[in-house]
Amino acid sequence: VQLQASGGGLVQAGDSLTLSCAASGRTFSNYFMGWFRQPPGKQREFVSAISGGGGSTSYADSVKGRFTISRDNAKNMVYLQMNSLKPEDTAVYYCVATLILSSWQGGPYDYWGQGTLVTVSS
Repeated sequence: VQLQASGGGLVQAGDSLTLSCAASGRTFSNYFMGWFRQPPGKQREFVSAISGGGGSTSYADSVKGRFTISRDNAKNMVYLQMNSLKPEDTAVYYCVATLILSSWQGGPYDYWGQGTLVTVSS
């Protein structure tokens, strides 16, 4: 599966932004989908993930209550709605996918998109 993330940009603290990820392939609904991010100078970290049917989700504690992951299997799309953005949310955000998941945060996630940059100014 190929992943194409979009929607990043420069926003102010407190603003909202929605990231989108378009996936190729005819079996999109079989995949767990998720988002990771890599802040400047830091390691990549788990943000959120969603099951194939959309009924189960997981969030990092740092974004819980502010971010919402969703998917549209008819369109092969996954979204990350980000509200109340903070400067510490500044990062390159990556869309990820996998067929078999051992753990939400650990994945492993076999497919990675190219990343989209989100910058939150204070």
